[in-house]
Amino acid sequence: MGGFGFIAWIIIGIVAGWLAEKIMKRDHGLLTNLIVGVVGALIGGFLANNLLGVDAAGNWIVGIIVATIGAVVLLFLLGLVKRRT
Repeated sequence: MGGFGFIAWIIIGIVAGWLAEKIMKRDHGLLTNLIVGVVGALIGGFLANNLLGVDAAGNWIVGIIVATIGAVVLLFLLGLVKRRT
């Protein structure tokens, strides 16, 4: 997702974090949604590029979908770690 600027990363991060929060039935704040969304974008971008051969750079809709999937994966993994402790 290197084709997006800094502001686009923030917007996509907030949207993806919020969507992932709703999908996973969690309750976070705006800053947490931003962090989860941006980290999710990195995870989702890595998975999309390496597993599917999809490049999400420069396309807002694909970028939000990829970031949301990555954010859901992140929240799922964090939930697994939290249950173990």
